[in-house]
Amino acid sequence: MKQTATSAVADGVAIITLDNPPVNALSASLRRGLQAELEKAFDDGEVGAILLLCAGRTFIAGADITEFGHPWQPPSLPDLCAMLDDAPKPVIAAIHGTALGGGFELALACHYRVVAQSAKVGLPEVHLGLLPGAGGTQRVPRIVGAEAALEIITSGRQIKATEALSLGLVDAVVDDAALREEALAFARRIVADGGAKPRVRDRADALQGDRDRPELFTAFATANARRFKGFVAPAAIIEAVEAAVTLPFEEGLAKETALFERLVASPESAAQRHVFFAERGAARIPDIGPDTSAIDIRSAGVIGAGTMGGGITMNFLNAGIPVTLVETSQEALDRGIATIRRNYEATAAKGRMTAAQVEQRMGLISPSLDLAALADADLVIEAVYESMDVKTDIFARLDRIAKQGAILASNTSFLDLNRIAAATSRPEWVVGLHFFSPANVMRLLEVVRGAETSKPVVATAMRLAKRIGKVAVLSGVCDGFIANRLLAPRGAQAESMMLEGTPIAEIDRVLVDYGFAMGHFQMMDLVGLDVIGRNATERTVMGDLVAAGRLGQKRGAGYYDYDEKRRSRPSDVTASLVKEVAAAQGIAYGPTAGDEALLARLLYPVVNEGAKILEEGIALRASDIDIAAVLGYNWPVYRGGPLFWADQVGLDRIVADMRRLEAVHGETFRPASLLVHLAEGGRRFGDRS
Repeated sequence: MKQTATSAVADGVAIITLDNPPVNALSASLRRGLQAELEKAFDDGEVGAILLLCAGRTFIAGADITEFGHPWQPPSLPDLCAMLDDAPKPVIAAIHGTALGGGFELALACHYRVVAQSAKVGLPEVHLGLLPGAGGTQRVPRIVGAEAALEIITSGRQIKATEALSLGLVDAVVDDAALREEALAFARRIVADGGAKPRVRDRADALQGDRDRPELFTAFATANARRFKGFVAPAAIIEAVEAAVTLPFEEGLAKETALFERLVASPESAAQRHVFFAERGAARIPDIGPDTSAIDIRSAGVIGAGTMGGGITMNFLNAGIPVTLVETSQEALDRGIATIRRNYEATAAKGRMTAAQVEQRMGLISPSLDLAALADADLVIEAVYESMDVKTDIFARLDRIAKQGAILASNTSFLDLNRIAAATSRPEWVVGLHFFSPANVMRLLEVVRGAETSKPVVATAMRLAKRIGKVAVLSGVCDGFIANRLLAPRGAQAESMMLEGTPIAEIDRVLVDYGFAMGHFQMMDLVGLDVIGRNATERTVMGDLVAAGRLGQKRGAGYYDYDEKRRSRPSDVTASLVKEVAAAQGIAYGPTAGDEALLARLLYPVVNEGAKILEEGIALRASDIDIAAVLGYNWPVYRGGPLFWADQVGLDRIVADMRRLEAVHGETFRPASLLVHLAEGGRRFGDRS
C-alpha cells in the first residue's frame, strides 16, 4: 500500500509530504501517516523545524466526509491539531491549491502558514450542514475577530491568498513555482531567529473588543435571518464563535465539539451531505466509462438569441468557447447580443469581472442570420420555441449543413427527442441539452439520451457540462424529462386545492415554510401568467386572469394583488374567479386544512412521480432525481430532495397516506409499484442509489 505520508530532512528542516490523491483528504490512513512522521520529527535531534506540504494539485482540501457520523479512527483531526499545538519545534504549513475545512484547520494549528499566490483557504463546512470541528471556530476569531469570523465561517467562502494575508490568516504569500523553496527558507529563518512557536490558540488581541460587544452575535443572527432560514448550522456557528470570545480555549473547543456532534446527527446535515454526494455521483454512467472517447468541443453554435439562447451562449463564452449565434431577424439578433452585453456589464459593475473580460467574452460571439454559418461548429444547440414542427424543420436543415462529427443538441424542455432526432440522417449524433432558466445562472443541465444517441456523444455532453460550470444529470426520453415531469404534480395539486376552496395564500405559505423560496402561485405571478398559460385549451383560473389583464407582478395583479413595492395581498377578483371556474367544472367545495395535509397533497405526488421515473429507467438513480429537484427547482437543500425527504418521512407512512388520499381524490394518488415495493420491504430510495 502506498504511503500517504513521507519525510526527508534538509538542512535541519523535516519536510513531511502528504500524498492522498486526488485532493489529499484527511482520511484515517493520512492521519496515521502524519502522526507517525510528526513523532519521528519531534524525536530527531537534527531537526529544528518541520515543513508540512502536500503532493499533487492541492493542499489538504478537507476532511474525509464519508467518516462523518462514525466514530473517529485514531488519531482524530482534533488530536492532530492538539499535537501541532504542543509541538516542541516550529511547524510551517506550505499551502498550494486549496486548504479547506479540516485542511485549513490543520494549517491553523501549525505555527506558521506560507501560501502560494494562487492558493485559497476556507471553512466550507456550513455547506454540509456542519461547523468546523477541529478548532476552526475557536482559532479564526482569535486572528480576525468575531465579526469577520462569523462572516467567513457562515458563508463558507474560499479566501484568496492576498486577502488571507491581509486578514492575518497566513504569514506569507509566494510565487506558486517557488512555494517549496520559499517555505523551506522561511523555516530556516524561523530556526535562525530562535525557533519561536506562536500558537493561534494563545492569541487574544482580536477578541478584546468583542468581549465588550455581547450584542454582536444576536445582531449578526438577526441581520442574516433570511439567509439562514431553515438551516441549523449557522446558529451553531454563532454559538461556537461566541464561545471563542467568552470561554477559555479548551472550554470553547469542547463547546465546538458538542455542537459539531449535534449537527452531524441532524436531518438537515444528512440532507446537505446527501446533496454533496449526489452532485458528484450524477456524473457516473454505468455503461460509459472514462475510456469512452469524447469529442473536443472547440466551437459552438446556438440557434435563437432569446432568453434561453442568450443564457446558453453566455455559458460557452464564460468557458472561452467561441459561439456562432443565429437568429431569424437582425432586430432579434441585436436585441439578444445587447442583453448578453448588459448582463456582463452588470457583473462588471459589481466588481466580479473586468471591462477587459467583458470585451473578451463579447469578442467570442459571431452573429449571423444564416444557419449555414454553423457549418463548422463542433456542437450546435437549438433553443427556439417549443414546437415539434419548428424543431424538426431546424434539425432537418442542420442535417444538411452541419459537418460530419458535429453534435446536434436540442434545448427542448419536454418534447420527444427521438422524433427530433428522426428528422436527421444521424440520430446517433443528436442529444438533449436541457438548460434551466436563467441558463447562465441555473446549475442543472439535463443531458437527454435518445434511443440512438451514441456513447461518445453522451460522454461529451456530460464532460462539457462540467467545463461550462453545470451539474449534468442524465435523463431518458419522456414528457418533461426528470425535473419538469417531477414537479408538475405539485402544480396540479395546488390548482386542484385552489378550486376546492383552499386559499392560495395558505398553499403558498406551506411551501415557503417547507423551505421553497416562493409558493406555486407566487412563482406563477413572478414568471407571468401570459407566458405560462398561453397554450391552454380549456377554461382555467389562469386563463380568466389573463383575459382580465391580470398577468402577474409585472402588471400589479395576477393571482395576488400587488402594491408599488410588489408586496402581495389576497385578491377578491381572484377569489371570485376561482368560485366561477370551480362551479363551471362541477368541483365541490372541500378545502384542505392543516400543514401536514397540505404538504401531503402537494409533495407526496412528487415523490410518487419520482418513483415512476425510476421505475421507467428515465433516471439512473434516486439521487439524480434529488439533484435535479434541488438544482432545477430550488428544492430546499436542507431537505435533500424529494426522494431523500421521503426516506426520512418513511415510505410506509407515505404509501398509507396516499392510499387514504386515493380513496378521496382518485388515481392521482395511487402509489407507484416501486414505492409500494420499497415500503413493504422496509427499504428506502437511498438503498437503490
